[in-house]
Amino acid sequence: MPLPLYLLAMAVFAMGTSEFMLAGLLPGIASDLDVSVGTASVLTSAFAIGMMVGAPLVAALARNWPRRSSLLGFVLAFAATHAVGALTTSFPVLVATRVVAALANAGFIAVALTAAATLAPADKKGRALAVLLSGTTVATVAGVPGGSVLGTVLGWRATFWAVAALCLPAALGILKGIPAGRGKEEATGGPALRAELAPLARPRLIVAMLLGALVNAATFGSFTFLAPVVTGTARLSELWISVVLVLFGAGSFVGVTVAGRLSDRRPGLVVAVGGPLLLVGWPALAVLADKPVALCTLVFVQGALSFALGSTLITRVLYEAAQAPTMAGSYATAALNFGAAAGPAVAATTLSTEFGDLGPLWMSGLLVAVALLIAFPLRTGVAADRSAEVLQ
Repeated sequence: MPLPLYLLAMAVFAMGTSEFMLAGLLPGIASDLDVSVGTASVLTSAFAIGMMVGAPLVAALARNWPRRSSLLGFVLAFAATHAVGALTTSFPVLVATRVVAALANAGFIAVALTAAATLAPADKKGRALAVLLSGTTVATVAGVPGGSVLGTVLGWRATFWAVAALCLPAALGILKGIPAGRGKEEATGGPALRAELAPLARPRLIVAMLLGALVNAATFGSFTFLAPVVTGTARLSELWISVVLVLFGAGSFVGVTVAGRLSDRRPGLVVAVGGPLLLVGWPALAVLADKPVALCTLVFVQGALSFALGSTLITRVLYEAAQAPTMAGSYATAALNFGAAAGPAVAATTLSTEFGDLGPLWMSGLLVAVALLIAFPLRTGVAADRSAEVLQ
């Protein structure tokens, strides 16, 4: 894989740290700004909604901009919003900064996904996506737990400042590693926007986006509320939140790495094996969450399965949208973040039920079940080979 792809992954690391870090910071933010944990979870949904809506809009605006200028502008805007977030004492202002940060992140990811697809050979989009997503998985392994520790020791605002600082070397990497000129499709103008929107009428693209959204909703629905499970159900200290997040991140790294080698050639295998295991895993985690060893083990496994299945489905989106070279990344981003917005919002409604802190885990199992019910009748449709580059 080319060096610029890894530089993009470095920027994704900074943004992934921000996107996931709230899982370990919600209790502190809620206490500091005098809101409930459920209300504080709006920060996660606001970020995801901003990315979901912003991805196609920003990608449409930036489709004819030079990639280096676009990527650099987005990452610097992202840093600025975190500086404002670190300074504010108002919850509504903090929500607003998350939306603006999400728009910058959405633009960056949409352009980066498209760039990754063009930097890699035509039959290795899955591997290119795995490299790019490694920035996110490394964020869950190192950035998010590190942010959680920093938030525990110095307060959640310190973590926001740290994310802003992380963006600066990422910006330098983009400036030095991404060519200043226009790519081939940029130089020729690429297809018309109307032509790039046309794939959205294809049922196979819609199905791939829907399945990816459902799996991601399950992932974020539980991930966002892991902290109360660790300190409440499992009765562990706050520092164990970081340990659990590291395990989830380590699992996600394994899942993305394995899926990156299978999603181009054998996506059906990933779905057929990973889907049922993921379905069983969420209820199992809910039942065994009060046992620390089982909790840690299942968190690792669920992280691996969630990201393996999710990244495979998003790779299918890129293949299905191959005729939209500047917009395909935004479709994948929108699908991911529709799930990331809906998951925590739906999971939060279970916190006040008899299930309590375990409600999100049960809801994640239900979301995966819905995804499998949709996918099962279409199981041959996710078994595309790399030469077809479609869901056949």
